[in-house]
Amino acid sequence: MNNEQKIQDIHERIYQFVIRVINLVKQLPKTPENIILIQQVTRSATSMGANDQEADGTDSRKDFVAKYAIVRKESKETNYWLRVIADTNDPFRPRMQNLMQEGKEIVKIVSSIIIKTKGKKIN
Repeated sequence: MNNEQKIQDIHERIYQFVIRVINLVKQLPKTPENIILIQQVTRSATSMGANDQEADGTDSRKDFVAKYAIVRKESKETNYWLRVIADTNDPFRPRMQNLMQEGKEIVKIVSSIIIKTKGKKIN
């Protein structure tokens, strides 16, 4: 799979991940603690998607890398909030394992895209 195919695949993976996070938080009990967690994870997850789309529309490699650096940062933050949610909402923990694994994989893929893009020579 070349870098261009990887980028196209990551757009869809990030979008689907964001949708899964939103669907998860809709089901969480609306306790005072969970409301804070819901707001935090929703902000970080939706930022992942928005910055991914901005990266797709950039005109320069520098801007592309900068946007994907934000995607990586927001992905890591989203993974943190998902972990907190899982550890404070025991009934949801088993259902969240796959979602949390996907979040970790997205961080790895985005990191790889950043490294490879930084390493490309300009023709």
